[in-house]
Amino acid sequence: MTESTKNNKRKFQGVVLSNKMKKTIVVTVERIKEHKKYHKRYKIRRKFKVHDENNSAKPGDVVSFEECRPFSKEKRWMLVKIIK
Repeated sequence: MTESTKNNKRKFQGVVLSNKMKKTIVVTVERIKEHKKYHKRYKIRRKFKVHDENNSAKPGDVVSFEECRPFSKEKRWMLVKIIK
């Protein structure tokens, strides 16, 4: 494998909503889409369960996370860094 094919993991930035589970945070990612016909822009919000090994992220933090192996039924993302 070449180096470019190894690292084609999806990466997102979002805001932490909850850290009440052990080693897991819930992060919401907000993006703006445009309607095909009417060209009105609207917001899409999606929640992700992210693995946080050290329980370091707090609600309100902006974090970066990427795709990884499955940790559980819904948790397939790993925390990369806390931005602010």
